[in-house]
Amino acid sequence: MSDLKRRIFDVAKELQLINVATITADGKPWVRYVMAKADSDLVFRFCTSLGSRKVDHIKKTPYVHISMGVANFETAKNWLQVQASAEVSMDRKERHSFWFDELKNYFSGPDDPDYCIVIARPSRIEFGTMGSMVPEVWEAGR
Repeated sequence: MSDLKRRIFDVAKELQLINVATITADGKPWVRYVMAKADSDLVFRFCTSLGSRKVDHIKKTPYVHISMGVANFETAKNWLQVQASAEVSMDRKERHSFWFDELKNYFSGPDDPDYCIVIARPSRIEFGTMGSMVPEVWEAGR
């Protein structure tokens, strides 16, 4: 794993609140918060309701933008801007591996028919650092 990829993973590996933008049916961006994390391949996952607007948006236009970082100037050191292609998964293994107890507030369990996982595979990630105007760039396949 390259040094940049490792630093990106260190920022994204824990479940955390992120912003994800999708494209509406009329071509406009729509941003919302979700709890997400990335695996060591920098693939992001979050769960949602199968009937949500974001699922409809992703099914029509699979491109998403993820942004994450700490909103505190004293502790914020790094942030990410992620361009990705997303898909909606009902795969049992995906749903079970992402499940955590707080989701009981929304779903009956990992086999709830309304519970799905969004998998976002990045094509480009910008790694921003406090004190630098130019982000480092990771691109898939490079």
